Amino acid sequence: MNVHRRTVLRGLAAGAAGALAAPILAGAADAATAEVCRDIRFHAWSGTAGFAPGDHAGTGAGPDGLVLAAPAGCADYTDPFRGGTTVYDYAVWTSPWAYPGFVASQAVASWNAVTPDGTWIEAELRGVTAAGACTTWYVLGRWAADDLTFLRTSVPGQRDDHGSVDVDTFVANEGTGLVAWQLRIILHRRSGTAQSPTVRSAGVMVSRLPAPAAYPTSTPMTALHTALPVPAYSQETHAGQYPQWDNGGEAWCSPTSTSMVVAYWGAGPTPADYAWVDPSYADPWIDHAARHTYDNTYTGCGNWPFNTAYAARFGLNAFVTRMRSFQEAERFIAAGVPVIVSASFTKDEVPGADYATNGHLMVIVGFTGDGDPVLNDPCAADNAGVRKVFGRAQFETAWRNSSGGIVYVIHPPTVALPTPPGQANW
Repeated sequence: MNVHRRTVLRGLAAGAAGALAAPILAGAADAATAEVCRDIRFHAWSGTAGFAPGDHAGTGAGPDGLVLAAPAGCADYTDPFRGGTTVYDYAVWTSPWAYPGFVASQAVASWNAVTPDGTWIEAELRGVTAAGACTTWYVLGRWAADDLTFLRTSVPGQRDDHGSVDVDTFVANEGTGLVAWQLRIILHRRSGTAQSPTVRSAGVMVSRLPAPAAYPTSTPMTALHTALPVPAYSQETHAGQYPQWDNGGEAWCSPTSTSMVVAYWGAGPTPADYAWVDPSYADPWIDHAARHTYDNTYTGCGNWPFNTAYAARFGLNAFVTRMRSFQEAERFIAAGVPVIVSASFTKDEVPGADYATNGHLMVIVGFTGDGDPVLNDPCAADNAGVRKVFGRAQFETAWRNSSGGIVYVIHPPTVALPTPPGQANW
């Protein structure tokens, strides 16, 4: 099996050079000394009231969230794929400083936004290191829901003394990390037009993870024995479809998994939305998802926040985070919320999985009475073969050791999530 999605996992030791003014660093000193071995925290802003804090340069409050109210300036954007330069008006929202309480080695942003034709958004992150240095702004994604006038993309080549960006993930260099961070959202529209993106929510998951290790298996919840009725879709029935969006099959595990959860909530594209798909193709909504999650620099459909942003276009709330163990996933299943997980493993490493993968996405839809995860695994010859059961201990270890416990959480605004733990990761 080919690489579906790269996995990023790195331990962290504190230490960096530089200095920063005291007001920004206030409250960070204690965070730098935190020694919890598996720290994860997620913080998000949403709605009109949620985006009120922070710095606004041309942004304002729309009925559903953050909008471009009055341009703060204009900038040329040269399309690296199609060529040509377009002038865009832009406005900028910068979050308040967030202090996770530990030295973070990784960060992933995610967002829910509406982008009318001719508009797009950019998500950026900067931080303060444990030594007090302020980093540059790292671009974690340039995104539009459609691809008619703007091609969504990650930004390659971002690397300096503090860290680098691996597709959608900021990764701190060995020996350093972030004790504080800010998120910046830049809203763009073609100059001379009046439309605006609307950002319903935006957030960042930061984490400090140990090097891959043999974690103890978590204890299953008693008497859960539940499998949610999530529709089953195979990625393999799309093999060879649309090479311009990575050729279907095993490269489409992420949009296929996202489509399963979107459909579970009774949402998704309409027949008019996917009318461009070859009518001989089964489950054409999978092709629609692949096209609209495709990262033109990564040249694949496995960009994590692009998938959650795709789900959000159907009115769902969606974000990327990490979970500490299957006990947290079980709480979501008990609440009726399936979760999409990212993992890699070797052949025969995980009971129930008869293949090897360097990075694969699938949906946890439930747990057996013995605590084994019940999965909708798109790596199946047809839809009938998608439902599987994997060994809990081996799969939990593979998931935590490879992606660090990455999950997509997708749910309607009317469906409450479980109460988060004290160190909130949702």
